[in-house]
Amino acid sequence: MTVEHPRRDWRDTLREATDLALLGFALCLAALPLLTVAPAVATASAALHDRSVTGGWPDVRTTVVRFGRALPGGLAVSAVGLLTAAALAADLLALATGRVPGGSPALAGTAVVVAALLGYAGLVAVAVGRTGGRGWRAAAREVARGCPQRPGTWAAAAGVCCLAGLLAVLVTPVAVPILAGYALAAVHAVDARGPALAAEPVDAPAIRSEPS
Repeated sequence: MTVEHPRRDWRDTLREATDLALLGFALCLAALPLLTVAPAVATASAALHDRSVTGGWPDVRTTVVRFGRALPGGLAVSAVGLLTAAALAADLLALATGRVPGGSPALAGTAVVVAALLGYAGLVAVAVGRTGGRGWRAAAREVARGCPQRPGTWAAAAGVCCLAGLLAVLVTPVAVPILAGYALAAVHAVDARGPALAAEPVDAPAIRSEPS
């Protein structure tokens, strides 16, 4: 006997869209000091993971506790991420304005590297969300191992992040937080729809043949 699930209507879609917009505003508010960008993203990612697993959002107390626990390790991640983003942006700007030799091939190559790094960063944020907003090093290693195994998922995540970055420049500033919530949810959806990671190989113990 099959169980019929209730059909979703426009009110469910509107409620989910509103929830994602509120999540984006909370994320951007928590990320205002800049060095709290990574803890804010990790906490929002953990909330999205809860939503996908349990069907409901975590309560405020759980979210605040997660944010506090994500701060110590997340501050260093934020600093590294901001410095890397600034260096890549300066490189792209210098190539685009012709202040650095290389022309269009160097600009295109740098843009591909930036897109790949954005996709990688998005998948790391998803992996951190699966562990309650902590464990950046383990998540970075897991995604670094998984990206070559799932190139389609990596490319799709890069596309989502690049599109979100482009739209953030084009839309009005008040819409940027809404875009942040939608973009993070889109990366979660891309990761969920991608193929599962292959298990890490385990060295089997050597079998010694008994003398006959």
